[in-house]
Parts: sequence; C-alpha cells; structure tokens
Amino acid sequence: MTLTQLHYTSAPPGPDGSGFRFTAVSPGAPQGLLREAEQLIGYEPPRDFPSRPDAEQLKTFPRAFSYSELADGAMLLSRSVYIGADYSGRWGNFHAHALHLPPGARLPDGALPITAWESPRWGDTTPADGRPEVIDRFEPSGLLRKDGLVSFALSRSDRLAAFFADLRAMTEAPDTAGQIVLVEHDSADVAQWVALACTVLPREQAHRLTFTTYTRRPQQARQQIIGVLPSSETVAHDHRYRVHDCTARSAPAAAAPPEFDTWAELCARIWCAGRPDLFRDASALTGQLAVVALEAGVELDAAGRTAAARWAVEHAGTLADDTLTALVGALCEGEGAEYAGSGPGARTDTSSSPADGERAALAALLDRLDGRLPAVVTARLAARVLVSAVREGGPMPALRAGSLTAEAQAELARELAPALRAGIADKREAVTGRSLALLRTADLLDIDCQDLLPELAGRLARGLVGLDGHGLDASAGKADEDAARQGAGHGAMGAAGYGEGRSPNEGAGRGSVDAWWSQPPAAGTGTGRARADGSGRQTADRADRRSADSTAISADTSPAQAPLPSALLDAVHEHPALRTALFGALNALAAADPQGAARRLAGSGLPVESQTAFPHLRMCVLAGGSVTGPGGDRLSRFHWVLRRAGVSPHADAAVLRTALGLVWSGDLPTGQEASLLLSQLGSDIHRTAGTRDILIEAALAAPPDDHDVPALAADLLRCFPTELRPGQRAALLLLEFAGLLGTEGEGERWVDRALALRDGATEPVPETVVERVFDALAQRLVLEPTPEAELYALAKAAEPRLLVAYERAGRSDRVGNRLRTVPSYVADCFGAWNAFTGTRPEWDETRTALLTKVLRPIVRALPAEDVTAVEQALGHAGRGRLDAFRAWNRPGTLGRLAGRLSGRGRRGTDPPQVWPGDVEPPTEGRRR
Repeated sequence: MTLTQLHYTSAPPGPDGSGFRFTAVSPGAPQGLLREAEQLIGYEPPRDFPSRPDAEQLKTFPRAFSYSELADGAMLLSRSVYIGADYSGRWGNFHAHALHLPPGARLPDGALPITAWESPRWGDTTPADGRPEVIDRFEPSGLLRKDGLVSFALSRSDRLAAFFADLRAMTEAPDTAGQIVLVEHDSADVAQWVALACTVLPREQAHRLTFTTYTRRPQQARQQIIGVLPSSETVAHDHRYRVHDCTARSAPAAAAPPEFDTWAELCARIWCAGRPDLFRDASALTGQLAVVALEAGVELDAAGRTAAARWAVEHAGTLADDTLTALVGALCEGEGAEYAGSGPGARTDTSSSPADGERAALAALLDRLDGRLPAVVTARLAARVLVSAVREGGPMPALRAGSLTAEAQAELARELAPALRAGIADKREAVTGRSLALLRTADLLDIDCQDLLPELAGRLARGLVGLDGHGLDASAGKADEDAARQGAGHGAMGAAGYGEGRSPNEGAGRGSVDAWWSQPPAAGTGTGRARADGSGRQTADRADRRSADSTAISADTSPAQAPLPSALLDAVHEHPALRTALFGALNALAAADPQGAARRLAGSGLPVESQTAFPHLRMCVLAGGSVTGPGGDRLSRFHWVLRRAGVSPHADAAVLRTALGLVWSGDLPTGQEASLLLSQLGSDIHRTAGTRDILIEAALAAPPDDHDVPALAADLLRCFPTELRPGQRAALLLLEFAGLLGTEGEGERWVDRALALRDGATEPVPETVVERVFDALAQRLVLEPTPEAELYALAKAAEPRLLVAYERAGRSDRVGNRLRTVPSYVADCFGAWNAFTGTRPEWDETRTALLTKVLRPIVRALPAEDVTAVEQALGHAGRGRLDAFRAWNRPGTLGRLAGRLSGRGRRGTDPPQVWPGDVEPPTEGRRR
C-alpha cells in the first residue's frame, strides 16, 4: 500500500499562495486530512536557542518527531525540523514531512513508528518536482539500537520504574491517567524513552502509542507522551500531567508512581539487565514476565520473585519440568534467599529477608511441586521456605519425609535446631498452630525435643479448655506441667490431688470457679455454701447463689466444641509422647473442672476411647457433650457417665468426683439423691474421693421443702461418726431431730434439745438448718397436742427466731382451717396461747398476737353449737380455763350494740359475719 505523504514549509508564491503551506502532497490526499494535519505538524523553536543560528547551530535544535491520532482513527507520523530563514530571509521557518496511515494500516514491514526516528527517508526540503517519493521502508537510525537503548536505560535507572508505572496506568485508563511529560535537554533522549516504552508494551498497544519528541507548548499537545525542553512552558503543577524531569539531579516527587508497581519495577530491571528481547516472549502478565526474567538470569526483587512464584503455582500444570527446575533454581539463588542448598556455597544470610508475600508464594509453589519434581530440585526450595518460616515467623510448610535430601536435612538440623526449640518453648506462640508445626518440623529433622513436651502439653491443654491467658497463676501452670510429665491417669490425679485431707478445689490448673467441686469448706460452717449471718433467710441466700452459679455457667458456656484443628489431631495421632503428655494435662484439668472441660472437649475428636489411663478426660470427651444418658433422672445419668471413665471408682475413687461434676454442675444433689449416692457407693469411696463434704453440704444447704434431708443427715451421722467437725455434727443432729418430731422417736424436751444443739456447737450452725429445725419444732408445738412443759420451755426461752417460726405456723392456712372445723383444737390453742402469761415479754407479744389476729376472728365467726363445743372442751380442762375463755370472748358494750345492729348472734339462715383479719367463714353445716 502506498502511504500518503505531506510536505509543509514556508514557500515562495505559487498556485497555492505564499508563506506556510503544503508544498508537496501525494495525489488524492483529502482536504480534511490537510486541515487536520496542519494543526499537528507546526513547530516553534525553543526560546533560549539562537534567533539567527548558523548551520552548526541549526543541527542542535530539537526535532519534533510525532505520532498522532486523527479524528477518523487514522494515524499521522510526522517529523518537523527548524531550518532557519525562509525564501524571503525571514527567520522562523521549519519543514515538516508527514506520513498518513489509514485506520489499521502499519508502516512498511510492520515497523513501530518510533523506529522511523531520524531515518534517511525523512526529508528536510520539499522534493524538487513537488512529488513525494514513495517510501517502501524506513531504515532505522543507529540511535535506537539495542546497545544504545540499554546504555540509555542504565543512565536513567532511577527513573525507569516510575515512568513505566505511569505508562501502564495511561495505557490501561487513557481517559483518566493523564499524559506523560518528559523533560530532556535533547529530543533524541525523548525518542529513546518512547523506544523503551514501545518495547515493554504489547505490540498492538505499542502501535497505538502516540508521542511527540518536542513541543514548546505541552498544554496544546494531544499525544500521550510529550517531550519538552527545560525552556518549554511548564505543566509541573497541572494534575492532568505526569511530569518526569530528567534534567534534574534526582527524580522529583511528581515523577514517582502513586503506588508500587511490580510490573514497572520488573520492566526496569529487565532493561537494566540488557535483556529487552525478553519482552517478545512474554505477554503483559506480570507473573509470566517475571518467570521469563528469572529463567534468563535477571535478578529480581522480592515483589518480582513473588509474582513469578504465584504465576508458576497457577500454571504449574502446563509448564515443562525443565522450566520449573530452572525457575526453582533461580528463586533459590535470587536476592534475599536465606538458604540455597547444602554443602559448599550454601547461603544462610538473613540480612535481607523476603517479604511475607514472597514467603507465602514460595510455600505455595513448594506445595504444588513437592513430589512432582525430583527431591534434589525441590529440596533447595523446601530448605529456603523452611528457614524463612522458622526465622521470620511465617506459616510453617507441611513437608514430607521425602521433601529433603539427606544432606539438606542434616544441614537444616544444624542450622535450625536452636530456633525450633526456642519456638516450641515460646509461651507466646499459638500452641494449636505454630508450636505444633515447629514440633512436626523438629521431628522431620530428627531434632530431640522430648524435654519440651511437658510444658507444651500444659499450654496446649490450657488453651483447649479455655484457660490459657485467663488468670492462670504459676501454681496452676506448674500443676499442668507436672500432670503432663507424669502422663498417666493415676499420676495426673495425684497431681490434681483429691485425697483425704485436701480441699476440693486444689486441683491442678484450675482457677477459682463458683461451683461446689472447686470450693473449699468455709471456715466454721462445714460447707462452702452455708453462711451464718443471722438473717434467717438462708433459703433465699442459697437460691441467689444458685442463680449466680447458673449465670456464671451460662456466661462461660459456648456451643459444643467443633472438631479440633487437623494439625493438633495429627500431632496427637503421630506423636505418642506428646499425646501422653497432653492427655495427662487434660486429665488433670478435666478433674479440676469437669463441666468446663466437657463444654470444650466434647465432640473434639480426641482419640481417648482406648486411653483408660485418663478416666477424667474420657468422661468429658465421651460423655460431656451429652450427659443425658439412659433414663430420665440424674442418678441414671451419673452411672452412665461413670461407666464412660473406663475404670471402676473403687479402683480410682477420684472419677466419682468428676462424674458428680458433670451431672450436678453448679448444683447439689437432693436429699434423696445424696442418700442413694451414699448407700449405693458406700462411705469409704466418698471418703477417698473427697466427695464426703459434698454430701454433707447437700444436707446442710438443702431447701426446707426437701423432706429427704433428715434421713440423709441420719445416714451421714452413721457413716462418718468420727470425721465430722463439731459444727457439722451439731447441724446434722439438728436435721435428724427435725425429722424425728411428730414420730415415736421424738422424745422429750424438744425446745431445750434444739437450742442446746444450736448453742452448744463450737461453729455457727448453717442458717438453712436452723430455719428448718425451728419451722419443724414450731409446727410440732402448734399442730399437735403440746405438753405444758414444752410450751413453758418455749415461753421461758423466748428465742426470737423460734417465736417468729411459732407465730408463722399459727398464722398458717393449715391452722386456720383446722380451727374452723375442730372445736377441741380451738380449745387447745386458746389454752396454749393464754398460758404462762407474764413469763417473758416476747412470749406475751407472740401469744397475744395469735389470740387477737388468728383465734378471735375465727371464734367470733363460729356458729353457736361450735362455741358450745369449745366451752365443753375447756370445761373438761378446768373451770378456770372455761371462765377465762368466756371472759375473753364476751363482747363489750360497743361490741354488743354492733352485734344487735348487724344481727350478729341471731340464729337462723343468715350467714355468719366476716370479721376483720378473718378468712372466709364456714359454708353449709357450719363445718368443713
């Protein structure tokens, strides 16, 4: 194809006029092209150049070599040079020679436009015959040869990356990235910049890259790359331009890329290495270009090596083994490689550690290639990844036994043994992650770490049950370590310590928890729950504590523990010594806090089924997540959980306490449950297991509505006759006495006995016990026939709390209902509440209140026949008591008047009147 050419300069008068005009045009050139081209090929000489230059000075003027896009998508390649004076002698003339390339057209032989720089085909004058000579090819000038461009790149090495970064941004987003302005002293240097740019770009983009090597007014230039001289108009402060002032001593801030561009840095390194040929073999993909560069021996930085490794990971399936082998070698020899093999020449320099991204990329590449390439190839990569991970704290690679050669393994063992051991022993490391990976690596390199396993197992155990970093004191950690060292079920329990004479919360590795298995007996009470504060509200206090226990447990309760990380399970399966130490530590923690351990270990996948030496751990793992078991009551669940221990409680009594903790978490057994636990298992096993005080506490802290507690107290007195403290014994005797009241075994002197037991104890009796006994004694004195001696003892003692219980019993519905239906009971109550007047003011206050508030309203509402029956019963007891009743029941003047006005006292069908403070009167038949 013949390309249209244009010549433009200031010419003498002719058919087209005079002055600046097209002096030679290829036939058929449209006028639209001429008008648009005239705006692009103009030339203004630099301001600081000579105004009347001689021939030599003319050669120094910049050449405006431009490649511009036209409105129709065609391209215009032009060369404008300053030629001094025109035909008339006026200075300021220039000559422009332009070549029009229709849309899609290329230069002859597909040459890039920049290669036509200073080609002999360009003319400085108009052809003599006015006809442009046909151009079939452009001979390149010597300036753009490879050696010259490489030398130029080296001279601008500190500016290359920034230029390429802007070039990439401009080609990817030409509408927003802005134009590139290059400030050079010579327009030939701008041409070399353009040549560098066209070389790194894909061929199609290079053919569309517009440029001009010189303009005095850059703001009017339409090209993507604009070359200017220092004397040209400045655009340094215009955000639309990316200015690279190459005449300054150092690159200005404006020339720096907005962010690090790996591709740009890679291009700069390839040019500086003198290998522009590599751009022909790679696409615009950064990773592929990085791989090609590494294969060619170009030294890359960490970002470049990372890009190469990541690209190789993604395309490993399509790359030849030779390519992968060369790439691995280059990555291991590259800048920042900590380990490049073993033997002579091995490198262990860590002064320039690679970035985290490179470590991750190399690890991914190793994972992809391990087993595909020979070990002699991958061993170097494995060594480098491993050394980097150990020394720099990165993720540990999962190496196989065949990932390293024997020489590499021996070398790594010598180099990494101190770092591996320090990492395994580092308490700051995440035990379920890096520490286990370090241990696995130590095993792979045959580094002995047996002495570190107990402490590691203790940290692992505390982390698994949620205690790591949550208030563990030194003794707790020491106990965990001791348990891990012993590594056996009984040994671990010995470390936890639930033998006789030890308090229940002295287990290993367990902080303070508000649960009965971790609370020591409170001083003077015999129970960690009983509290002698004189409030008389022990039941409410216990309810509050149980609510607090429930709240605390709920706050600490998490969903069922998901299966443990595979790294931990693999370590447990593959490392017998670690498994034994870990299970020993977990066994101790499970014994100290069964419920907490069960919440986190149930369903964890720990292989404990065959590990009978760790019964506490077995129960928490196998039964902790579902302690429902067969049956619907807690005792059935208890026996089901106990069987999960794999050992009889008679052989290891401590498992009894763990099973109790799993089933009765945060609560105490009821009286019936405690009695059955005692009778089914026997006192000896509870004594050995340290659960005796739990049974005692169940009795002393039981609510008043638990009617099985007196029987439990009797059992405890019988089973532990010599081991109870004075306070415990007195409390249990009181509970036993409360159960005997109203039976044949109640005996005599009830009030005196109850007060003597309470007051004679050397320790305060729990309030729950005192309240239960006084309530039982009060009901016995009110509801059953009361010997006068007992009543007198009550009046004489005037115990405030007993009198309160007595009045409370007298005001009960049960007493009220009986008073309305049994006249003889009315007589008994009147006699009791009218007796021993003046003995003690407290007694007078209590009996008067009962007479006035309870008995009087009921008696006044009784029918006449019932009142008569009451008087008959009192008459049998003595004339004085009958007279006292009649005097007490006789209404005064106001009372009789009120009775007549209201009809009170008349016999008939009218219902009885309801008196203030009375309950509903009897219905039909006057009796109920």
